[in-house]
Amino acid sequence: MKIVICGSMAFAKQMKTAKDELESKGHKVNVPEFVEEFIKIKELEMRAKRGGGSEGAKWKMKYNLIKKHYEKIKRADAILVLNYDKNKIKNYIGGNSFLEMGFAHILDKKIFLLRSVPSFKFYYEEILAMKPVILKGNLSKIK
Repeated sequence: MKIVICGSMAFAKQMKTAKDELESKGHKVNVPEFVEEFIKIKELEMRAKRGGGSEGAKWKMKYNLIKKHYEKIKRADAILVLNYDKNKIKNYIGGNSFLEMGFAHILDKKIFLLRSVPSFKFYYEEILAMKPVILKGNLSKIK
């Protein structure tokens, strides 16, 4: 299966780990651009200390990251959203990941969530409507 990993870049290290595990099971896996760089230079930690927001948007615009990830999703069979806890939110799904889930849904791609749907009120119902497969932390459930 061709799988695109989605999630906050705070989870870059976990993205690499998930990619390696899925590839060892025969899947073809794409991760967001610059995952390796985020792991190596800890850009995310530096951005978080500076406040993040506008710097993240500049990075996404400069490298056209949203459209590039959309193109990966178009060529895939499924997406895997790594939704670990972040910013005191259990099973965090940020704006970009929610957008990518929407892309996958419209393109009739399977949507896997590593953990349960976050219970925050903003787009809980919309996530449920996309019928994601909840893996309960177990990547081996992806077949």
